[in-house]
Amino acid sequence: MVDILHRVGITASPNEVYQALTTRDGLAGWWTDDTQGESGIGDVLQFRFLPGGFDMKVLELEPNRRVLWEVVDGPEEWIGTNVVWELKQEGDYTIILFQHLGWKEPVEFMSHCSTKWAIYLMSLKSLVETGKGAPSPRDVQISNWH
Repeated sequence: MVDILHRVGITASPNEVYQALTTRDGLAGWWTDDTQGESGIGDVLQFRFLPGGFDMKVLELEPNRRVLWEVVDGPEEWIGTNVVWELKQEGDYTIILFQHLGWKEPVEFMSHCSTKWAIYLMSLKSLVETGKGAPSPRDVQISNWH
């Protein structure tokens, strides 16, 4: 198994970042305009993009510290993987340690997704720091996979 890992600092409180990761409006503000579902433990969030989408089951919520999702629907490579958001305060920054865990193999689509996760993490940073993110469909396009 292989994983996608990223680290980014956001000049905001852990609570502000946590709200952007755990509310439908927050998620729609940086990931995709087409965000549906509920965001409590056991709920399923639906994220839709131009080429398709993902359904994420919320497995864990530790306020201001951790969010864990399981991918329950979407591209074959994603199903059964986990997305983890670890938050910690370092000075003026909230550090996000992002993990997309459990890829079966490092296929080309994984490389694409790693780049897209980085783009969306920058969108999250922008949303929390300035009030304006770049969610899909206004995100940076990098290929025909979007």
